Amino acid sequence: MTRGHAGPRAAAALALSALLLFVLVAVATQFVRTDLDWVRATLSLYLHGPWGLALRVAYCLLAVAIAVLGLALYRCSIGPRRSAAAPLLFVVSALGLATVAIGDSWLPALAPLIAPFIHGLAANTAFLCASTGALLQAWYLRREPGWQALAGGLWGGAWLAFVLLWLHVLWRGPPRGAGQKLVIAVLVGWLLCLAWGLWRRSQRPTAVHVAHTCHGVSCAQTNGDPT
Repeated sequence: MTRGHAGPRAAAALALSALLLFVLVAVATQFVRTDLDWVRATLSLYLHGPWGLALRVAYCLLAVAIAVLGLALYRCSIGPRRSAAAPLLFVVSALGLATVAIGDSWLPALAPLIAPFIHGLAANTAFLCASTGALLQAWYLRREPGWQALAGGLWGGAWLAFVLLWLHVLWRGPPRGAGQKLVIAVLVGWLLCLAWGLWRRSQRPTAVHVAHTCHGVSCAQTNGDPT
């Protein structure tokens, strides 16, 4: 395996592993935490009490997956819509998630007055940046060589996550826990598809060769630019 194969493949494998572990822990907490009503309790309530530490670690794994995917796709991108906007939003979202996980470990005890504010700010930042970054990344991939098979589904999934997030924020009728978990499930499912797409693309020698060529001296010729 060449180094060109190894970079995207390792990033995809890391992201897939982190995402699947997050799903495993998040789903398990819904069954073991019988003290909480899963329909009404938001996922952040599970960060405290039994399995709280495991879920905080899972939050950090999710943050790693989001940041790794954003940066890896930026490095591998050769299409005309290549931009740092999406990976930047993903990294900010990851920082927000990590702040929620780490802050909830010690802030409630040491700074009980500001802990809810920090939690709310970090969580809202994570959701907003992840959903907006997903829209941008899906839009980029519609013109990215090798992504045509998944680009349409990723575009639709990104819009679904974005709309569900704003429905959850603006419409207070449905149970808060179920609504929030639906948004998280759609976003994590979207990230899993993105990571799987990156994994599959990393198996194609032609795609990796094109990416290497683009990041080398002949980038202009690869993109069809004669100048």
